[in-house]
Amino acid sequence: MSNDVSIFTSNTQVVKSSPRVTGLSTQLKQKRTINNRRIQANINGTFKKMVNGDQVGEPIRGEFNAIIVDMLPGVSRIFYKEKFDPKKEATLPNCWSNEGSRPEVRAEDPQHTNCADCPQNIKGSGDTGGKACRYQRRVALILEGDASGTLYQFNIPAKSLFGKGVGNQHPFESYVNFLVSNDLSPDTVVTTVSFNTNSETMELTFSPLRELSDEEFEVVLKAQQDPTAKRYTHLTVAEADKVTVKPAAIAAPKQEAVVEEPVVEEAVVEEPVVEAPKKRETKKEEEIVSEDDDMASLIDEWGGDDS
Repeated sequence: MSNDVSIFTSNTQVVKSSPRVTGLSTQLKQKRTINNRRIQANINGTFKKMVNGDQVGEPIRGEFNAIIVDMLPGVSRIFYKEKFDPKKEATLPNCWSNEGSRPEVRAEDPQHTNCADCPQNIKGSGDTGGKACRYQRRVALILEGDASGTLYQFNIPAKSLFGKGVGNQHPFESYVNFLVSNDLSPDTVVTTVSFNTNSETMELTFSPLRELSDEEFEVVLKAQQDPTAKRYTHLTVAEADKVTVKPAAIAAPKQEAVVEEPVVEEAVVEEPVVEAPKKRETKKEEEIVSEDDDMASLIDEWGGDDS
């Protein structure tokens, strides 16, 4: 039975010695596997529980308390070429990076070999003057008071990540630094996630409520062993909702056609090189040369006598 909501109208409590498993219940569970649970923040100041993309239970207004079980060391990056349009079919992102350092192998349209030098990471590349590639943080959490340790994915938007805190209320990255500086960690405290009522846009703030009890800490340790916790820190919203439509690729910039005049090379006529015929030496000629040499030596000797 799901721990998300109370589904019975009767308050009568039924005591069970063990979970009731039947052939029918097993078949139904196999057909209806839960791939994703997440808490969704909405612009109307509410939070919704979503299971496989469908809302479960009533919205939570204003704030909720949770324990952050897992998160990635770095802030993730995500890039969509087209603007979000609720009337259009959702697509996968063009490019994204879990660790915020380089595009993932599965990215359909990587924009650069690394995030730091990416043209979508330059201020002004976005429509509003900011960066076209947005920051995003994905965390895995469990709700306060849930002894079962049911995990949820929670996506923290860019506007709720950076900045300075006031008192003990902080944007998320500042909140983590605040905890660490006080010898604490997000997985050792109950965190209150609330809407920033002083902001004109949807922004969230994070503040520590209290440290965990020993029982809660054991639930956290068990949840951290669940592969789902790590998976929730990597999935994008689109993937979690089973979106399969590929993104629109970035079109190559149009360049003006440059007409180059053909280069005409002057024809070079090379005259054939005619080698002089070699005179074949005969044995007789060799003998004549040898006699001339002897005669020259004899004249030299005569000349020596005249001197």
